[in-house]
Amino acid sequence: MGITCGIDWAEAHNDIALADDTGHIVARARIGTGADGFNALLRLIAANGGSPKDTPIAIETDKNLFVVALAEVGFTVYPINPRAVARYRERHGQAGGKSDPGDAAVLANILRTDPDTHRTLPAVSEHGRAVKALARQHQEAIWALHQTISRLRSVLLEFYPQSLQAFPNLKHRAALTVLTAAPTPSAGRRLTRRRLETLLGRCGRRNDPGLIEQILTDLKAPTLRQPPQVEASLGQAVTGLLGIIASMHQAVDGLEKELGRTFDTHPQASILRSVPGLGPILAARVLAEIGDDPTRFTSPAGLRAFAGTAPITRASGRSCYVKARKVRNKRLGDACHWWAFATLTRSTGARAHYDKRRAAGDHHNAALRNLANKLLGRLWWCLQHDEPWDDHAAWPDYPVPAQPVAA
Repeated sequence: MGITCGIDWAEAHNDIALADDTGHIVARARIGTGADGFNALLRLIAANGGSPKDTPIAIETDKNLFVVALAEVGFTVYPINPRAVARYRERHGQAGGKSDPGDAAVLANILRTDPDTHRTLPAVSEHGRAVKALARQHQEAIWALHQTISRLRSVLLEFYPQSLQAFPNLKHRAALTVLTAAPTPSAGRRLTRRRLETLLGRCGRRNDPGLIEQILTDLKAPTLRQPPQVEASLGQAVTGLLGIIASMHQAVDGLEKELGRTFDTHPQASILRSVPGLGPILAARVLAEIGDDPTRFTSPAGLRAFAGTAPITRASGRSCYVKARKVRNKRLGDACHWWAFATLTRSTGARAHYDKRRAAGDHHNAALRNLANKLLGRLWWCLQHDEPWDDHAAWPDYPVPAQPVAA
């Protein structure tokens, strides 16, 4: 190997270190994060006898513009886990010192000593990266929406607890619609039956006298009150949060629509959609995290470890135990959890395997994780061979009907 390059990245600048095959740092530089900085890096590498084809680059991220540019011009990029970098740093000193130029040198030497123990940046297509961007932002938007709803619940508890008696689940559209019309206890007490019927009809709820009576009773129940001025201020906060939640719902719906459209045109969409339990959103999330690089996972074991469904063994002396893997792609692990849960009503083979694990003593989550481990192995085979899912082949030890059972 000729020279290796380590990049310690930051928001405003990148520190560069080039190491030769003896570990000597032959060049250092601090460059910008834009086009000028990227061109400066290319010149520095060329001046020291390197080129995109024979100069591997180590960096502690896989998702900024610098990484995209490096991959586009042909560099082999190694995204190194920051925890691994911290351990390599300790090989050179125990005092706990740290600096950005020093970390760049550590990264360069990682590729000099242990290139085969680290993964290169997968060659995911532009289409696959587009699915990943939408899938992740859709999930982030949902998480942010749930956090905002939790904030709304917290504010309501301060002055309007009867609203939570009427609407225990604030995620329901009816709850948000009625609270928008009656954001304070005073407004709730003034709410009429006809007005409430109109609001619920706007949400698509059928005319249910029992529901209307229950909501009115809860909103008008005697309770402790904040002083009028405080109540008005908190009501204004509720109105603002409800407006934010409405906008976030629109954003989530827009992202979901675009995610579905982009995913459906991906070459692997038909394979993923043939899998029991994978709807359009879950299938898109699985594709987003796995990617479409056929060489990324050379065996099912690699994919299972990446998702965290494969257990890990810790053995030392006479102690040996097996536990769930914690270092994993948490987004893929979450998608696989819900995928396994959905297959329980869509595949009799999957259900039989889950029941077998429960009978053997596994708790619910452990049985789902084991089921997801099996599902990922079969999915790897389908993607490698460009074949749709076959439930008979997936569960040869269990009787599987010709059609998956209905949800």
